[in-house]
Amino acid sequence: MRYVIGIMLMMLSFTVKADKLCHGTFVNPITDVCWSCLFPISIGSINVVSSSVPDTKNPSSPICTCGTPFPRIGISTGFWEPMALVDVTRHPFCMVNLGGMQLDMGSSFGTGNTETAYGNDNNSFYYVHWYKFPLLFWLNIITNWVCIQGGDFDIAYLTELDPTWRDDELGFILNPEAILFANPIAQVACAADSIAASAHLPLDTLFWCAGSQGSMYPLTGHVQEHVGGVQASTLLTERMAYKLHRELLLWDSVGENSPALCYEYPLPIIPKSRYRYQMVNPIPTVGRGGCHSFGASTAIWGAGHEYPVAGEDFGYLVWRKRSCCAL
Repeated sequence: MRYVIGIMLMMLSFTVKADKLCHGTFVNPITDVCWSCLFPISIGSINVVSSSVPDTKNPSSPICTCGTPFPRIGISTGFWEPMALVDVTRHPFCMVNLGGMQLDMGSSFGTGNTETAYGNDNNSFYYVHWYKFPLLFWLNIITNWVCIQGGDFDIAYLTELDPTWRDDELGFILNPEAILFANPIAQVACAADSIAASAHLPLDTLFWCAGSQGSMYPLTGHVQEHVGGVQASTLLTERMAYKLHRELLLWDSVGENSPALCYEYPLPIIPKSRYRYQMVNPIPTVGRGGCHSFGASTAIWGAGHEYPVAGEDFGYLVWRKRSCCAL
């Protein structure tokens, strides 16, 4: 109900126009969500509900204590929560996960592009939208309010309104350290991240790598090595999560000890292993194997998930690991 009300209020707040270039479907919280991605659920180091999907390390003790934000003794609980929807589209203000709704914001915003050629000239540009999507809170699946993201459906970020998203030089302000990794040695190290992410979890120490998708830098919408729409849109979903961490809009939520067990805290470098994603547009990936670690290869699951015209805009649901001292 909160999801539906949020969408209705948003539609009343913006001018909407019909645009046959914008495609997408509303995300059904029941049928389009890979609910097996919620698992494993752990208490201490023991999995209460197991899963074949890789998990981060959990606290060794099932008992935890916290002094903030209020004193408490609780149970160390770990699970994965759906926390954000992401649009990746070439068309400005095309709300893919809201049924392909096109917001009428004028004609001053350029259209994204995909340029492919023989050699090293494959590149593309996409816009990204980030929605707050606290699904567990709405459905009351986990009722411990201390441990889940609350609130209503909301548009948290539109890259059309961010000048650093389209300009690599301007974006350098947010990631000046990128110059340290623009060399063959740093990029070769990303092969290890690709293998680790595809087999288990990405390597957080190689934070400049996006595994099989390429490089996290620059934190803009330009993809220098465009292999396909699925690969490019996955990369930009991961970059957007990193960008929000860098801007201190996303905080860390996992750890073996305090502070992550007690409260979230800012972390300007993305902890890649704490995130997984699933596609919800144009074709939802549900059931076994529906969600993937950041940086994992899209070569197998991505086949058939991009097709001409209606299948060239993409939507993803981002899951985040929560470690929490539950009441």
